[in-house]
Amino acid sequence: MKKKLILESGEVFHGEGFGAELETAGEVVFNTGMTGYQELISDPSYCGQIVCMTYPLIGNYGINRDDYESIEPAIKGLIVKEICDLPSNFRTQITLQELFKKKNLSGISGIDTRRLTRILRNSGVVKGKIVNVDADENTTVEELKSTTFPTNQVEQVSTKTSYANPGRGFKVVLVDFGSKLGIIRELSQRNCDIIVVSQDTTAEEILLMDPDGIMLSNGPGDPEDNQHALDMIRGLLGKVPIFGICLGHQLIGLACGAKTFKLKFGHRGGNHPVLDLEKNKVAITSQNHGYAVDQESLKGTDLIETHIALNDRTNEGLKHKIHPCFSVQYHPEASPGPEDANYLFDDFITLMEDFKIK
Repeated sequence: MKKKLILESGEVFHGEGFGAELETAGEVVFNTGMTGYQELISDPSYCGQIVCMTYPLIGNYGINRDDYESIEPAIKGLIVKEICDLPSNFRTQITLQELFKKKNLSGISGIDTRRLTRILRNSGVVKGKIVNVDADENTTVEELKSTTFPTNQVEQVSTKTSYANPGRGFKVVLVDFGSKLGIIRELSQRNCDIIVVSQDTTAEEILLMDPDGIMLSNGPGDPEDNQHALDMIRGLLGKVPIFGICLGHQLIGLACGAKTFKLKFGHRGGNHPVLDLEKNKVAITSQNHGYAVDQESLKGTDLIETHIALNDRTNEGLKHKIHPCFSVQYHPEASPGPEDANYLFDDFITLMEDFKIK
């Protein structure tokens, strides 16, 4: 079936639709990963977004039961140069096309993804819509320009009820702002007793659980749309060790007096070099975010910058001067890789051990 991708800036791309036969609109972003499309599709941080894959062949190793990062995808759509209908991998169970049909997701293939990526890099991310081939282009552009997308993405993807993932080690409360399952996997491998709670849980409710540590997860959207989470973080600082990832990192920055801003086209992929300023070591990291902590705004706060992105020198890590609290902008749980930063979960375990001794 013929489809079109129309951007609010007026560009039109013609291609072949795959998956569900529906029109879908969202913020158009690009991801530079060569693999990991299954994890990407099921990553709640992509809620409300249509993702363009810069790697040309997608779907070549199919879809399997083990690589999901959530039960239900939150992504709005997928843009690829070429979709593979005959995957070759011993773990393959269904094709990417079949997954999109089962999950009622819409995608488009056969377009010039290099041209689209250049537009996004030069102009920044834009609103876009995958539509039927006979859709009026001028009308769609005007609709996109006047459309305001919802700002409650975290509420959409967060768990509605608390649940446990039992272990016999440290009790960790994972605040789910759109958590990837990879975070639970890493904590479970360290035998943590995990309680996953909703994004609107208060500090008082969390402290009643008597946790040894708090994990603030990744999630979608603008961190400033989650003001309720800032009071929760302030209520926990100094009372229990905290580790924040991605959106959790940005929320720690805001809660401690820093500011955040929207990046021109964000960081999305598995090849982002990050410098650890304290160890003077570089890790290649998995990233997916459209906002960053403003480094200038750290002045006068109790936060110390610990990591920076080597591509654009933006902030990638923080720690608190007084309280046991640290965070990173990238994804140490990887999923997909690389796994260079996996050691940060061990650092979190050490932080909880040290806090107990005190």
